Amino acid sequence: MAELMNYAKSARFTAREKLALRYADAIMYDPAQANDALWTGLRAEFSEPELVELGYWIGFTFGGQRWLKTLSAKQGEYEASLKRSG
Repeated sequence: MAELMNYAKSARFTAREKLALRYADAIMYDPAQANDALWTGLRAEFSEPELVELGYWIGFTFGGQRWLKTLSAKQGEYEASLKRSG
């Protein structure tokens, strides 16, 4: 997790992965980061369908996590409730 939080300086991630993580940062935290330079890099590395899929998945995952937080849901609670009702 520490590597992920410092992905820009990490040797663990490829340039492509770092670009995707920058895209995620722009979607999740600061849309102003989606400047011309970011879009130029993204379009050079990813196809339009890939960008749509990445953006959708980032938004879906982040939104889902936010929603679970509003419910004060804890890790594993949903799975446990399914087992109890099944």
